[in-house]
Amino acid sequence: MMDKSNLSYTKWIYMYRVVFIPKYRRRTMYGQLGKAVREIIRKLCEYKGIEIAEGSVSVDHVPLCLTFSLPPCDVL
Repeated sequence: MMDKSNLSYTKWIYMYRVVFIPKYRRRTMYGQLGKAVREIIRKLCEYKGIEIAEGSVSVDHVPLCLTFSLPPCDVL
């Protein structure tokens, strides 16, 4: 189970559903390109401190569920 971040009066978990789709939904992400896309997304999320809860690389899109901890005062 994921830990919930909290203040003395608030608890939160941010979960975002993100889908990357190539132009015209062309079936281009297979083989080496699919592996490269996976590594790029993994490195970007690691750099920004974002956890990938679930995700996959399909031939025509990349669905991701991202979670991160950010206090509500930083969102506004």
